[in-house]
Amino acid sequence: MKSADQDTKRDAGSPTAPTQPAPRVSFEFFPPQSLEASFRLWETVRTLAPLGPRFVSVTYGAGGTTRDLTHEAVATIHKHYGLNVAAHLTCVNASRAETLEIAEHYHEAGVREIVALRGDAPKGQAKFTPHPEGFASSVELVEALAATGRFTIRVGAYPEKHPEAESHAADIEFLKRKIDAGASSAITQFFFEAETFFRFRDACVKAGIDAPIIPGILPIESWKGARKFALRCGTSVPAWLDEAYEKAIRDGREELLSISLATELCSDLIEGGVEDLHFYTLNRPHLTRTICHALGIEPRASLENVA
Repeated sequence: MKSADQDTKRDAGSPTAPTQPAPRVSFEFFPPQSLEASFRLWETVRTLAPLGPRFVSVTYGAGGTTRDLTHEAVATIHKHYGLNVAAHLTCVNASRAETLEIAEHYHEAGVREIVALRGDAPKGQAKFTPHPEGFASSVELVEALAATGRFTIRVGAYPEKHPEAESHAADIEFLKRKIDAGASSAITQFFFEAETFFRFRDACVKAGIDAPIIPGILPIESWKGARKFALRCGTSVPAWLDEAYEKAIRDGREELLSISLATELCSDLIEGGVEDLHFYTLNRPHLTRTICHALGIEPRASLENVA
């Protein structure tokens, strides 16, 4: 556990150049719902694509509200940027036939990876309720996708207890069911300390899960927003982090602290044997690109001539 004093010292400096090999990276984007958001998405893709991501993912909105926009973004990113796109697919507000039809459209667009998720309940609903003719859980969705033999399937994982789970052990058991159903890897919810991921990884191994588990990293644009999101999704907020950001915000160094902390978190994970990192970009590429550069990930090619 770090102390606030340790991190306060760090917020005035620059990230230290890594001594370990650079990791493989992937990025998450979300589909635009306005013209301004559309410009931001494509600028984000253009900025991060040269870093050579192993794959990029495109999310669904809550309740599947951006389904068509997601498909359009997935197809465009794959066609015009040549990236390996893992499209999000959820169980929300759709029958089994409709969900598998969406998967078929992804395949026709050249997509070979899917992030299979249960999905969040639509606004106004307290919890997820399956469609009468739909998949009741992400396990059922994974089984159906695996039966097609057409996709590499990734799933979500929770280093800390999901707000709806009975226990952390139940979370891990459910993850094992998803892997056994046909998923090849899992991407975790974000967390703030490397020890959180390592404890989770050890527990997964003990439970018999041998598929790769990719840690999810959230570069913090706004501590206020990140903290609110963390509490909503069950990510614990260490006291030292609150104190560090309080000082950094007061001194006008919030972004510098965010870069430093995220770079250190990634370095600690790499030192602990992690080879892949998944960044939740929020369609704001600056921090993610800076952190990747600090980790030794350099641009591989220019996209200046990409339409």
